[in-house]
Amino acid sequence: MTSLAKLTLVSAFLLATHANAESSILTVTNVAPNIFAIVGPLGQRTPENLGNNATFGLIVTPEGAILMDPGGSYKGAMMLAATIREITDQPVRYVIDTGGQDHRWLGNGYWQQHGATVIASEDAEADHVDRGTEQLAALATMLGHDGVEGTEPSLADITFKTDYTLSLGGVELEIHHVGAAHTPGDSFVWLADQSVMFTGDIVYIKRILGVGPQSNSKEWLETFRTMAAYNPQHIVPGHGPATDLATATRDTYDYLSNLRTRMAEYIDGGGEIIGSVDVDQSAFSYLVNFDQLARKNAQQVFTDMEWE
Repeated sequence: MTSLAKLTLVSAFLLATHANAESSILTVTNVAPNIFAIVGPLGQRTPENLGNNATFGLIVTPEGAILMDPGGSYKGAMMLAATIREITDQPVRYVIDTGGQDHRWLGNGYWQQHGATVIASEDAEADHVDRGTEQLAALATMLGHDGVEGTEPSLADITFKTDYTLSLGGVELEIHHVGAAHTPGDSFVWLADQSVMFTGDIVYIKRILGVGPQSNSKEWLETFRTMAAYNPQHIVPGHGPATDLATATRDTYDYLSNLRTRMAEYIDGGGEIIGSVDVDQSAFSYLVNFDQLARKNAQQVFTDMEWE
């Protein structure tokens, strides 16, 4: 065997190994005809997942594809692109940033370089501007220098205040930003003909949601109720596998409602922040990352509710 032939075989092996590694990180579920959930891991951001520890959505039309959320970094977007090429040959024409977390927008630049138009709510864009430098610094710590290489904050091409309608290849979808949730600019995307809802970080499945300083737990419940009023048959959440409304309600709405109800009782009883972490959330201990986030969530909700 010639040296060139050996090199070709080694290159093919490395490419196949890389593809298999990516496939093990992102799994694809066919939710409805030409509609897919691309599901990342439930854990933390790592150099292996490149910030893609989230769920993304894809709609394929005869005139191109629409991607819900671009990936958590430039290389994370490349990983998504490789997965999408296994689904369709159609180019991604539009990317919808459903919120303000890193995996909802820091991959924008890759897609814009490849001809896609990015859409986000005005409140999401303001959040991107406010927290972009902070998010990129945190991402560099978690992914390492190689993992964030090429990642630069890149804002949306089109922004909207509350509602936006997008049509492509005979498919029409509605994008709605009705209030804050996990981040100030969270939106949900409604595909009425197939009764499919893409929720971004409004919905977490199988893993505990995170309430941070950028979150609004009160509005989150209101935003969820507005989304749920559409009565979607299929939900592609921000984290976890595609699901139904009952499961989304159990893992997200019921968890947050329970936390706020118990925290209100604790505050009314004269409780202080130091003890807020012990408010009972045990009914939801089945959720992944519960031990890491439940007490942090309680402390943040206490802080928020003190001033409501």
